[in-house]
Amino acid sequence: MLQTIKNAFLSPDIRKKMLYTFILILIYRIGCFVPIPGLNVAEMGFTTVANNDFLQMLSTVTGSSFQNGTIFALGIVPFINSFIIMQLLTLIIPKLEKLSKDGEEGRKKITQYTRYLSILLAIIQAIGIMFAWQDFIAPVFGDSKTSEIFTMICIVLILTGGSSLVMWLGERITEYGIGNGTSLIIFIGIISTLGNSILTAAGSTIHEQVKSGDLTGIWYLLGFILLVLVLFVFIVFVDMADRKIQVQYAKQIKGNKMYGGQSTHIPIKVNASGVMPIIFATSLIMFPQMIIQFAGASTSGFGLWWTEWLGTNGKLYPLIAFILIIFFAYFYAQIQFNPDDVARMLQQNGGFIPGIRPGKATSDHLRKINNRLTLFGALFLAIIALIPTLILQQVDGFATFGFNNAFSATGLLIVVSVALEFQKQLESQLLIKNNKGFLK
Repeated sequence: MLQTIKNAFLSPDIRKKMLYTFILILIYRIGCFVPIPGLNVAEMGFTTVANNDFLQMLSTVTGSSFQNGTIFALGIVPFINSFIIMQLLTLIIPKLEKLSKDGEEGRKKITQYTRYLSILLAIIQAIGIMFAWQDFIAPVFGDSKTSEIFTMICIVLILTGGSSLVMWLGERITEYGIGNGTSLIIFIGIISTLGNSILTAAGSTIHEQVKSGDLTGIWYLLGFILLVLVLFVFIVFVDMADRKIQVQYAKQIKGNKMYGGQSTHIPIKVNASGVMPIIFATSLIMFPQMIIQFAGASTSGFGLWWTEWLGTNGKLYPLIAFILIIFFAYFYAQIQFNPDDVARMLQQNGGFIPGIRPGKATSDHLRKINNRLTLFGALFLAIIALIPTLILQQVDGFATFGFNNAFSATGLLIVVSVALEFQKQLESQLLIKNNKGFLK
């Protein structure tokens, strides 16, 4: 990857895109440190997220912007939720399904609908978060009730505007930079959260322990780094794995030329759905807890029951999360890969899988292979999402230094996937550049 980045910097066009991407990411990170007027950030600190799983995840994804009460506290989360909802609605609503198949114009309309829905979700989430911050609101114009209401309205508008600006930055990166802007913003948020946690632990807690002759913190830090490296290797291995289905094209004579007779393959990725099943599953489980938190019912009977049984440390959380991840992995696989469409396309172009009859037999064969790969990929996602995360949460040493909140296996899966995708984008840009030079 380092060699790919080095080669990319040697190309003026790609270097310009990389610098453009870096500048927009820098703007995003600067916004993560701009506090919202009307909030007592000094008193707020980490107390608003300490006991809520959803808010911990939100703070991690936004690079600690949420817990610091900054203008980008919502980050890219409303846009992600809007994108997921629009994907599901495309499968349900015929009009949206037709738009998705209408080419560039249809995709532009769906993108526009996604933006509108993102702003609506940002307003709803901003109102909920404003109530979560209610104890830390410092009215701008005195202590009157009118000033307090005005300050609360301003906070909602600032949060919504900040989320819209982050969405705009992500779209500009995707259009004029390199890589997917939304993914890169999440990547930067998670990496910065991990970096802040390690620096804080090494610079204060572990430093004080070493001065007193206690090396426990160093061993926990090394163990955490080793766990991350092992997960990194495992994720890269599975993420790049695929099953190649051999395809043979029959020879066809059109006019005075002969076409076909070539052999190629259809690559089916083991983990084609990426991290989406984990995001779907965790969002579904955490959504009721978010409502409970925003409604101020955390100490109610239902709120306490939900935390005990279905919270991150709940008794039934691992089992339910495991089942939901498997379910959403199969659900998302149906969106990503349609065996009937592939079999129809092969038959129309004179292609066939050796030993398999064209048509229904081909689609059944592809569906069988895809289901087996999906099962392996789903089990991989469930294990990578639950086992290492439970280790980080159950070992007291990791919790003492904040490693359990700073990083999770899900976050690592996102980081690795985005890093690999960024490398592929650079390689494709270099390939296009070299091909242009060759043609000239």
